[in-house]
Amino acid sequence: MALVTVAVIVVAAAGAGTVLADPGGWFDGNDNAWPYNSQGEDPVLAAVGDISCQPGSPQEHEKSTDVCTGGATATARNAAQNATAEQVEAMAPALVAVLGDEQYQNGYYSDFENSYDKYWGAFKFLQRPAPGNHEFYDNHGQTGVRGLGYFDYFNGIQHNADGSEIDQTVTNPTTGVVVSQPTPQQSGQAGQFGQTGNGWYSYNLGAWHLISLNAECADEPGGCSPTGAWFASETTWLAQDLDGDHARCTLAYWHQPTFSSTASPTTSDSAEGQAADTWWQLLYEHHATLILNGHDHVYSRFAPMDPAGNYDPRNGIREFIVGTGGESLDTVIPSTPNLQAWADQYYGVMKLTLKPYGYDWDYESALESPAAPAGTPPAYSDTGSGICNGFGGFRDS
Repeated sequence: MALVTVAVIVVAAAGAGTVLADPGGWFDGNDNAWPYNSQGEDPVLAAVGDISCQPGSPQEHEKSTDVCTGGATATARNAAQNATAEQVEAMAPALVAVLGDEQYQNGYYSDFENSYDKYWGAFKFLQRPAPGNHEFYDNHGQTGVRGLGYFDYFNGIQHNADGSEIDQTVTNPTTGVVVSQPTPQQSGQAGQFGQTGNGWYSYNLGAWHLISLNAECADEPGGCSPTGAWFASETTWLAQDLDGDHARCTLAYWHQPTFSSTASPTTSDSAEGQAADTWWQLLYEHHATLILNGHDHVYSRFAPMDPAGNYDPRNGIREFIVGTGGESLDTVIPSTPNLQAWADQYYGVMKLTLKPYGYDWDYESALESPAAPAGTPPAYSDTGSGICNGFGGFRDS
C-alpha cells in the first residue's frame, strides 16, 4: 500500500484544494526504517496543535514572557515542544495532522525556522497542517503576517531568476507597522495559497478520507460570515470534496473548535468556531466520523454529537481537542456538555489508528506541566475505539 500521494486538483468554482497522493511509489518496497516504510492497512495518524514558542526577543509591544528565550517559562516551553516531537517520532506515524498555531506568536517565517523546525522539522514531510490564528492575526502586540510565514515554511518560497528572494509586505491597519515576509509558493504541503492564504485540502490514508480546513476567516474577504466570499468558497469546496468522497471513514480538522471545553456554553469560543457550524452540518450530512481541533490548550474528548451539540450516539460526530503541543496550557470547564474525558495539566499527542471500519484513539501525556498543582498524577492516558459512521450500531464507547 502506498503511504501518501501528491497531486493537485483545482476546483474552479470553489478555489483550490489539494489531494495528497503517492509521489511515484517512493514508499513501496522501501526497506528503510520509519518514516519511509509502508504502514499497512491500519495506518497511524498523530494529531496535535498549539506547539512552538517564539524565539528571540520580544517584538514591538510584546512582553518578555511571550518568547522562549531565557528564563523558566522559556525552558518549560522548549522542553514541552521537544517532548511532543519525540513522542511523535516514537509513534512512527504514517502522517501527522497539525491542528494550527504551529508557531507562536505570529508565525513569522524566521520563527518557524528558529523554533518549530528545530523540534518538529525532522518529520516535516509527514506533516499535513492546518493554520491557526497565530499564523494569521495580530497577537500579543505584534503585527501578524496573514499566513505568509506558515505558507513559506510548508510550501517553500518564491525567488527571482537570479536567485534573490521575492518578498511581500503586510501592514497592521491599526498601527501602520509594515513587515516583510517571503512570498510563498502557490502549491505545496499546506495546500494552495491563492491570493490571501487559502490552504484547504484533502487526502486519503488507508481506508480514510481526511480533510484539512482553514478557519482563519476574520481578515479574509467577507470575514467569518458563512456567506462571505472567502468562507463561502471554502465551504463550496468542502461540499464538492464530500460529494466525491467514497472512503469508508471521513475525518476533518481545523483550528478553532465549534464546541469548546474551556469557554462557557453561554459564551462563544470564537467567531471562527461559530462559522464552522456550517462545516459541522455538511460533515454530519455526509456521515463523517471524527473532527479534530486545537486552539484550546487542553485535551478533550467529546461524545458523538449532532451539529447543534446534542448527544447523538448513532449518527453523531466525535470531536477531539488536542491543543497540547507545547505552548502554555488552559483550564478545562468539567461541566461542558458531552465532555467525556479531559486533561489540562499535560502536554501530549493523540495517536489515531485508522482501521478499515473504525479507529482506536490513544492520548498519552508526554510531559506534565511544571505549574501543575501538588498531587497531580505524573502522567495521563485516554484510550478507546469507535466505529465509522455508516456501518450501523452505536459508536459511543
